[in-house]
Amino acid sequence: MLKHRRTALERVEKFVSATYFTDCNLRGRLYGDSCTPTSLSCFQTPRRIPYSEAVVQEFRPARVGDTFGPTWETCWFRVELSIPPAWAGREVHFVWESDGEGMVWRDAQPVQGLTKEGEKTSYILTSSLKETEPHSLTLYVELACNGLFGAGQGSMIAPPDPDRRFTLSKAELVVFNRDVYELLVDLEILLDMAQLLGEENQRSFQALYAANQIVNVCDVKDPSTFPAAHELAAAIFSQRNGESQHTIHAMGHCHIDSAWLWPYEETIRKCARSWVTVIRLMEHNPELTFACSQAQQFEWVRSWYPGLYAQIQDYVAKGQFIPVGGTWVEMVRSTDGNLPSGESMVRQFLQGQRFFQEQFGRICSEFWLPDTFGYSAQLPQLMCGCGIKRFLTQKLSWNLVNTFPHHTFFWEGIDGSRVLTHFPPGDSYGMHGRVEEMLKTVKNNKDKGRVNHSAVLFGFGDGGGGPTQNMLDRMKRMSDTDGLPRVQISTPDCFFSALEKESSQLCTWVGELFLELHNGTYTTQAQIKKGNRECERILHDVEVLSTLAVAQGGTFQYPASQLQQLWRLLLLNQFHDVLPGSCIQLVVRDALQYYAEIRRAGTRLQEEAVQSLCGELLQLKSGSAESILVLNTLPWERTEVISRTGTAGTEALALVTAPSMGYAIVRESLLPPQPVAVIKQEDGSITMENGLIAVCLDAMGRLTSLRLAQSERESVADGCRANQFALFDDVPLYWDAWDVMDYHLETRKPVTTLLKPLEITLAGGLRGSASFSLRVGESSTLTQEIILDAMCPYICFKTQVDWKESHKFLKVEFPVQVRSTNATYEIQFGHLQRPTHWNTSWDWARFEVWAHKWMDLSEHGFGVAVLNDSKYGASAHRNVLSLSLLRAPKSPDATADIAHHQFTYAVMPHRGSFQDAGVIQCAYNLNFPLHAVPASSMQCLAWSAFSLSSPAVVLETVKQAEDRPEAVVVRLYEAHGSTVVTWLQTSLPVKEAMLCDLLERPTAKGHLPLEQQGMRLSFTPFQVLSILLVLRQ
Repeated sequence: MLKHRRTALERVEKFVSATYFTDCNLRGRLYGDSCTPTSLSCFQTPRRIPYSEAVVQEFRPARVGDTFGPTWETCWFRVELSIPPAWAGREVHFVWESDGEGMVWRDAQPVQGLTKEGEKTSYILTSSLKETEPHSLTLYVELACNGLFGAGQGSMIAPPDPDRRFTLSKAELVVFNRDVYELLVDLEILLDMAQLLGEENQRSFQALYAANQIVNVCDVKDPSTFPAAHELAAAIFSQRNGESQHTIHAMGHCHIDSAWLWPYEETIRKCARSWVTVIRLMEHNPELTFACSQAQQFEWVRSWYPGLYAQIQDYVAKGQFIPVGGTWVEMVRSTDGNLPSGESMVRQFLQGQRFFQEQFGRICSEFWLPDTFGYSAQLPQLMCGCGIKRFLTQKLSWNLVNTFPHHTFFWEGIDGSRVLTHFPPGDSYGMHGRVEEMLKTVKNNKDKGRVNHSAVLFGFGDGGGGPTQNMLDRMKRMSDTDGLPRVQISTPDCFFSALEKESSQLCTWVGELFLELHNGTYTTQAQIKKGNRECERILHDVEVLSTLAVAQGGTFQYPASQLQQLWRLLLLNQFHDVLPGSCIQLVVRDALQYYAEIRRAGTRLQEEAVQSLCGELLQLKSGSAESILVLNTLPWERTEVISRTGTAGTEALALVTAPSMGYAIVRESLLPPQPVAVIKQEDGSITMENGLIAVCLDAMGRLTSLRLAQSERESVADGCRANQFALFDDVPLYWDAWDVMDYHLETRKPVTTLLKPLEITLAGGLRGSASFSLRVGESSTLTQEIILDAMCPYICFKTQVDWKESHKFLKVEFPVQVRSTNATYEIQFGHLQRPTHWNTSWDWARFEVWAHKWMDLSEHGFGVAVLNDSKYGASAHRNVLSLSLLRAPKSPDATADIAHHQFTYAVMPHRGSFQDAGVIQCAYNLNFPLHAVPASSMQCLAWSAFSLSSPAVVLETVKQAEDRPEAVVVRLYEAHGSTVVTWLQTSLPVKEAMLCDLLERPTAKGHLPLEQQGMRLSFTPFQVLSILLVLRQ
């Protein structure tokens, strides 16, 4: 019989539709008889309480149609069920539908997650009811008053609606007709093949004719017709592919944001709901594999759901539940791969890999970062140093301007390390096992011909959920079906092993993987950025001082457990929606509370370490101190102006010198070679000079001149003003807290409303300063103190802003008299260059970039650097260096950045290269102030624990080894981009030294010879070295 393609297709569509003709189509027969619970009762609580506490509460009657809330409350339901005896031999499901997320508890254990948005609305009570089985049972349902993506008011990323109500729309027992379900899956695949393979493909017509014939054969009222219908589908699926067909490695997946549109505490329950559902699927599908990252989430489940965790451990041992990633949390740009320091990244791997080794007996061999906001060019070296040479991610598919040219390639970092990298070509980490996704995976693959394997990650994600039975059953039918890619359930190891065999023709991408989107996250939630930078410094200093205190002997104990706890808090906050600031207000509050906890505990640990290290030298009685103890936690000698409390309790200044990574007793301030001179000119401008630099400031605090004191070379561009604040309109296309669009640059407005003109606040000597105030925008104020210290090669801008704007972006600009096609930006353990021009789309897509403590624009023989203590957003276009200061998005936190802010930045002109001028060291100095403690010693003594002979090498970390309390780990990196040999000298009682990897495992290169309390170290550009020093006891 002749067939009209459109009518045949629509006939099949209507036969399986959940909307049309359900009274007579196949979909309407999915469920058979049903009955309501014999009893339904509930109680509500604002707390997330354990099962044992919930079941002893007083429950009140409830019914379908009731509403519960408000947002973030929890309702516990007691559901008493009685299965009709007539259902013997049938598959019975408990169906629960609500717009909140639920968890079914049975016999005091979680057994099934229920999330309507994640296509999980039923719990299988029995696949075939036996007469001997109990027909009556009691379940508990824990209902969270939030959806899969929180409770946004009006849109997903809007701030949560605090008064939202959640409705229970269905609670019943039903007979599930498995044969109907199987036919529905058959028809879904056939229909997709018919529609998507195209009219030029004969398999499209074969699938269509088979589907049409199934509708003819299948009598929905007569199940005896179903087997014949199923055989028609099987005949299509059994036609095999040729050997050259592309192979898709499908892996179950459930990316769960550790915090985003919901708080940390809710994530714990999301993990449990998602993972217990995966365990149920594995019980019925022994082929299912599930890749799961983030050690922190495993730890949460281990602590809160020990029974579930024991099941997970069993399936890990079976090779189905597969830990991946190797990090404590999935990092963002910050928490992806951008904003955390190099040492924070090392600790993400160290804490994650150690957890996986301890809990599951192995470390991860793949870095798994499906959702992140950028990728530092230092990541390949850090991965390799942690036993990882494989990398999976996909976020660059979100690029707004340029399409990344590869899906499978080698990624090479700034030191030359390479990792095999794969972007799933389906451009998603949460696929649903559909024909369309499999075809896209092959068609979209930019490395066809080089490799014949791709990955598909299937399962609901971001808010949890994970794989479903329906996804698995779709892919089973595509395992080897002619016309479709070959789909196999696989593992990360199996997939990457297949890629490695085909890697000889792969291309290499060198340098950073820059995401052309979400560049507002470098600046959003400035208090979180400041907390991250400060806490990284605090933990660095605590480790240095505690290690030195232990090495001195005595009874001091290294605070290993406290430091691990504090590091894990910091690493948790580096998750990719917390540190970037793209989270709701509840998460911001939690994050700031964690930073406050790190500050409090870190300060206490630091004081204890100093007391042990220098106890005999410290002031032991009240009253004024005759001297001060100055501690330096950085690996070079420093001469700086510090503040101390004078005899009358007032602040006094002193110029002091502190040795490299050590301390000095100082009785009197040094005399500077040239004191700071501050002069107010007749035109109202103020000049400052300290023998190194000379600056002229106008009434609004702008630099009209900035010169090296012994040179006539001007830093400020002709006719321009540096330290110019500018305000921009900041309205992105959708992702408010995430994105800054290129068109914001067209809305620039200089900030010129003066509230208080520049006035001298310190007249010079050891320090000169002047302050002023500006009105910013409609209702914000900015006050700044401009500071020049004796012997300091840079001028500081200590800034306070009362920020009350909406959708505005505040920057400070430094137009400089330097011409270069590239600017240099600090990244983790190194730096990289980015163009200052917009020649290509790849160039102008980087109109807003990220940096850590400094950026520099240099030409041969001269340059200007901008340093900062807590900012990450930056740009350099032509000769203008810009530092991004504050944003004011309204989603998902309507109060984002509306607060009082304090931060400091500095500008540093220099001769020669930034490397030779010490820009790197100066940026460290700005971020790691000297510690000054009152002392009683009359001696002028100094002690240094470590020093280096080359300024190209930075000693970044000194800590106790994780597994050897008698050993110290020191981590160094080459910072200039050069091949260099340096001597590391130490006064610690070292008896043995050996190279180790970032997980503190000794390497094959073995021991380092010790010579005169030091060792000779060779570095290639940007190389990171870790050394294990065993101390004499």
